[in-house]
Amino acid sequence: MIMTTKTTPWTPGTPCWADLMVPDVAAAGRFYSAVLGWEVPEPDPQFGGYVVAHVGGASTAGIGPEQPGARTAWTLYFATDDADATTAVVQQHGGGVVAPVMDVMDLGRMAVLTDPSGATFGLWQAGTFNGGQVVGEPGGLAWEDLRSTDPAAAQAFYGAVFGFGFQPVEMAGPDYATFGPAGDPAPYGGMGGLMGGEGPSHWLVYFAVASADAACAAAVEAGGKVQAPPFDTPFGRMGSVVDPDGAEFWVYENNTGQPVPQREE
Repeated sequence: MIMTTKTTPWTPGTPCWADLMVPDVAAAGRFYSAVLGWEVPEPDPQFGGYVVAHVGGASTAGIGPEQPGARTAWTLYFATDDADATTAVVQQHGGGVVAPVMDVMDLGRMAVLTDPSGATFGLWQAGTFNGGQVVGEPGGLAWEDLRSTDPAAAQAFYGAVFGFGFQPVEMAGPDYATFGPAGDPAPYGGMGGLMGGEGPSHWLVYFAVASADAACAAAVEAGGKVQAPPFDTPFGRMGSVVDPDGAEFWVYENNTGQPVPQREE
C-alpha cells in the first residue's frame, strides 16, 4: 500500500479524522488494538478520558467517553481552515448543528453537524493537532462512505459545502458516486443510497488492514461481530464489523495490487 504520513494541516474538505464515543474507553481500546493493531494509551482524566490511537507513532483515530443516551457510532471529520465559516455554510444549505464550534485547548477547533438527511459528521480546524497522520496503511483510514436516504441531495449538499466533484461508479448502482476535489481523479470516498438496508443516513469509515479475514476473526475473538464476511471486489477485499458496543466499521485489504489513491502529497 501507499502510505501517507501527514505532518501539516489537511487541505479543507479532506476527511482528516474519525472518533468514537463509547461507554468504556479502555475496553474499546483493547478491542481496536486487537483488530487494527492500534497503540491505545490508558484514558487520561486531563483530556476528559479521550485517547488518541496510534500506528507506529502516527495518530490514526480517537476514542472517548460516551454521553448518556448517545448512539455509539464512528464520526467522520472533515478538515476546515475556519470552523465557524464552514458551519455557517452548512446551515445555509440545510444542515444542522449537534455541537457548536468549540475550542479543544490549543489542539484545534471542532464542531459536530448533520447534513439535510440527518447524517452526522464533524469539522476539524487544526491548531497544534492536525488529525490523522496515517492513511492507506494498516490501521489507518482508507475510505469513507455516506449511506444516505437521499443520495442526490447529499451530493448537492457536500458539493456546495466542500466543493467536491463526483464520479459515478456504475457497478455500485445508479445513485453511487465517488467524491473528492473537483477535477482530481483520486477520490476520498463514496456517497450513495442505503444499499438495500433501512435506517437513518450515516457515514461509514473503512480502516486498512493487512488481512481482512484475520481482522474479522480477531474482531469475533475480541467480542465483536462480523456483519458482512470478507469478500473480494475489483478494489480490494473488505468486510463489515460491529464492535462490542454496536459501532459498525469496515476493514479493507488491498489485495488487488492497485495503488491506493493518496489524498495529498
